[in-house]
Amino acid sequence: MSGGIELVVIGADGGPERGHGGSARAADGARTLAAALPGRTFDAGTRGSNVSVPPADGDANTLLTALRQAAQRPARWLVVCLLGQLVADPRGRRVALVTAGSTPDNAYRRGLAWDWITSAMVHGEQEETLLIVDAVADRDTWAALLREDGAGELLGHSRVPLWGRIGRWSAGRRGRDGVLPGAEGSFSWALGRVLEHGVPGAPAAVGPLDLQPAVEGQLGWGEPASAGEARLMVPRDGGRLLMRNRAAVRGALAGLPLSDELLAVLWRESAPTDPPSA
Repeated sequence: MSGGIELVVIGADGGPERGHGGSARAADGARTLAAALPGRTFDAGTRGSNVSVPPADGDANTLLTALRQAAQRPARWLVVCLLGQLVADPRGRRVALVTAGSTPDNAYRRGLAWDWITSAMVHGEQEETLLIVDAVADRDTWAALLREDGAGELLGHSRVPLWGRIGRWSAGRRGRDGVLPGAEGSFSWALGRVLEHGVPGAPAAVGPLDLQPAVEGQLGWGEPASAGEARLMVPRDGGRLLMRNRAAVRGALAGLPLSDELLAVLWRESAPTDPPSA
């Protein structure tokens, strides 16, 4: 296996259907993570990362094909980002990501099924996996996710660590629980900000568990009124994907007896310069 990372960022826009408005900003969140994650991965960086960002208006087959192709390429890590609106099947046992062109009657059948995603990840060529989720669910799907004997059991796959947020969403509803994936206040937005600024006092290499308090701080998490309207998830083992802590780099440079000009040069050298590959 190589030491690189296969990063697949899926931000699915469900289209103009009012009931699928929870996915309206998913493409924005996908761009945020595609730009932020490669340059922060500690053992790879931009030169060791291959980034796949399928079109936001792609159908389920297009999105799944991009994921399967990435899973077939040897690497140390397969990191998948999933952004958009989730929908449950009629029995409330399975969920899918709403894709473009869906209607209320066929959204689950046309969507990208969660178990297709985890199956592709489990059977990939990588040593480690991580699924980052920034999603919302309507009332029925939210209820299904809360049931341990229903779709909720999908969130605990033993071989696919899960990191992110799933919030409850209703068409036309406003408030903290109505934050759209990819919009300001969403998980992808918060993670992008934390990776950009770093976490003061944390080690130079940080994992999801180290970053989680800072991400929650960006989310403004902790208000009792919103506690039942969103579910935050962190990998049970703390997550082994290490990312660069920019605050630690700045602190180390600032503590050296160097000129301001040299510090600036060193800081530029430590920052990523390569754009994510398409």
